[in-house]
Amino acid sequence: MNYVIQFFIILAFSLAGEVLNFLIPLPVPSSIYGLVLMFLCLEFKILKVEQVKDVSKFLLGIMSIFFVPSSVGFINALPLMKKYGLQFALIGIVSTVIVFAFTGLVTQFLMKIKNRRKNSSVKSEEGNLQ
Repeated sequence: MNYVIQFFIILAFSLAGEVLNFLIPLPVPSSIYGLVLMFLCLEFKILKVEQVKDVSKFLLGIMSIFFVPSSVGFINALPLMKKYGLQFALIGIVSTVIVFAFTGLVTQFLMKIKNRRKNSSVKSEEGNLQ
């Protein structure tokens, strides 16, 4: 029964994402809205990890099944890939490099901010001790 409840919690966030996608006219997939909502609820301790942990592990374990439809679609687009395959590959490689670089830069920036906060809190604690 625990698995059913956990699955319905995840489905509720998915439904909330669909509703937000309908209400907010941005080009953002509804799944992203749902993931952001779940992240915020987990971050602010509204939802505990244990409430979705078991089903999340199960869904991650079978994630490859979710890619079967896109693989079949890719096979159906084989004539298109033969014609424009080089352009698709180039776009894929360039966009991957851009995403890697951007992710690395953002991570470094956030780590610097975290270190500054950590250092400033240590200095203020040292000042309070003296």
